[in-house]
Amino acid sequence: MYKTYFNWSTGKDSSLALYYLLQDNSYSIDTLVTTVNSHYNRVSMHGLHISLLQKQAKAIGIPIQIIELPEQPTMEEYETIMHNALDRLKAKHYTHCVFGDIFLEDLKTYREQHLNKQNIKALFPLWKQDTVTLINTFIDLGFKAIVVCANANYFSENFVGKTITKELISNLPEDVDPCGENGEFHTFCYDGPIFKHPVPFTIGEKIYREYNTPNDDSKTGFWFCDLLET
Repeated sequence: MYKTYFNWSTGKDSSLALYYLLQDNSYSIDTLVTTVNSHYNRVSMHGLHISLLQKQAKAIGIPIQIIELPEQPTMEEYETIMHNALDRLKAKHYTHCVFGDIFLEDLKTYREQHLNKQNIKALFPLWKQDTVTLINTFIDLGFKAIVVCANANYFSENFVGKTITKELISNLPEDVDPCGENGEFHTFCYDGPIFKHPVPFTIGEKIYREYNTPNDDSKTGFWFCDLLET
């Protein structure tokens, strides 16, 4: 059985990928790894507070390892931090890791190249699967998720805070991927077959933030829905 860690985003794609890997006896997944914005103590891009991340991991029953990143790290800063984290994981004899990526070729290649340097094999359980089928499978399995971040180029503040349903997915704009695989939206998964019990929370305020666009001088706006512990 391969000692495996899971790159955990807190959302629907990670949850479905973890569901599949937990059914494969070839892999022993005993750690979730998540990057957190150290300035806000929140999951990078998803905006989920670290306290809810920890409660989510506890509800799943797999320990969480947090990697702290600055608010808007340079590529050099990011790679240094991730390289050091990878060294620590390798020292614990991990041979495999898992991602919930679906079809971003450049990102997959980037991940594999960096992991190959440490002789760690990357697994992509959802790779190249149809995203309409994936999101419907996610819902049919009994998973529950709420939209916590949305790209303002596609959505208004009313979209964040909504529960993922088949009706919601069927009414997405035509140029938005059903799984938000291009970064159109992000979710927090709080219940489903990988959970021992639901993660309790309440919906807080909605916030608008802008971030520098990679390889560009422009900025991209995002709506966030804050989730609060109960």
